Amino acid sequence: MSRLFPSSTSGLSSNWSSARSTENDKQDRVKIVGMDAATLTYDTLRFGEFEDFPETSDPVWILGKAYNALTEKDEILSDVTSRLWFTYRKNFPPIGGTGPTSDTGWGCMLRCGQMILGEALICRHLGRDWRWARGQKQREEYVSILNAFIDKKDSYYSIHQIAQMGVGEGKPIGQWYGPNTVAQVLKKLAVFDTWSRLVVHVAMDNTVVIEEIKRLCMPWLDFAGESGGVGELNGCLEGACALAEEEMALWKPLVLLIPLRLGLSDINEAYIETLKQCFMLPQSLGVIGGKPNSAHYFIGYVGEELIYLDPHTTQPAVEPYEDGQVLDETYHCQHPPCRMHICELDPSIAVGFFCKTEDDFDDWCMRIRRLSCKRGGLPMFELVDSQPSHMVSVDTLNLTPDFSDSDRLERFFDSEDEEFEILSL
Repeated sequence: MSRLFPSSTSGLSSNWSSARSTENDKQDRVKIVGMDAATLTYDTLRFGEFEDFPETSDPVWILGKAYNALTEKDEILSDVTSRLWFTYRKNFPPIGGTGPTSDTGWGCMLRCGQMILGEALICRHLGRDWRWARGQKQREEYVSILNAFIDKKDSYYSIHQIAQMGVGEGKPIGQWYGPNTVAQVLKKLAVFDTWSRLVVHVAMDNTVVIEEIKRLCMPWLDFAGESGGVGELNGCLEGACALAEEEMALWKPLVLLIPLRLGLSDINEAYIETLKQCFMLPQSLGVIGGKPNSAHYFIGYVGEELIYLDPHTTQPAVEPYEDGQVLDETYHCQHPPCRMHICELDPSIAVGFFCKTEDDFDDWCMRIRRLSCKRGGLPMFELVDSQPSHMVSVDTLNLTPDFSDSDRLERFFDSEDEEFEILSL
């Protein structure tokens, strides 16, 4: 059974009661008999069985920040509530014009993908220390971020865009995604977000190549090499073939997603300490994963338990006002977050990191190398300076998703018969 933090503020319990009232709407209920795990929502759970957050001296880590559970409970809840919380929605415009109007039962990993990217956009435009407060007038950047995820076809990262882009990755609309598929889709969609100008890089084969990332985040490097140096490049800015001014930025903010398999049917305990360390890094965006056919967005840990946001509750779709403002209370988890023992984690995950500047990335590389030297944990991925000779870039070959390494890995992730897939690889 998942567990929740207890309420430590007077307003939280009333918000929770209101949320329960909404979620207990009879029209939203789903019969438990014969239900697939992916369709479980808060509507079907018995709230009285949730356990209190332990009074522990162990630090609570939330996306690179440490808290004291005994003295900073309000701060913990404020931090968690400030994360964007994307859940199942109903009554949105049909996907593709004639498709589903709700993602209940199949969209949990898509929603987790929205949450991890939403956290990157918050860090990009508002900063990690930004906090949301109920009823407070929000900054324009926040409103723009939220509008990028609204459930309609023309939002950059809407359920409509993710589902339709997933078709190109071999996932029909309404089919459950694995962590790798949603990472690949977000990578493609980010190209169209000219406001955020993110580089979303999906590191395959458990390997992060520093040279590859720096060329993606600093595209002028290639031009500088061809023209003999940065000076010559700057001298031809008015030429027909010059890079656009925004391409000349020293660093494009990086969202690094690393799909991993940390075991067969269960997580290998040798990876647990390393996984915990990832939540301690200041560049952490958390982890998307969960249990088989039931995805969660993991944002931290305490002791041996992971802290996560759960998309498995169905809320009505939200329509922005004419001025773009959004009634945003349902996009923030105002009840205490869930917890589960780390050993319950499905081994198929994707770890995320955000590096706003080159210094951030260099610092991340240094920290990862230090982690790999520590005893007591097995490295989850390899960090290398340049691409090993045995690796061939899928982007370079311009292969279609049906034949790419990412697709082969995704079939490996999503397979119910892991032994067969391992042999086939």
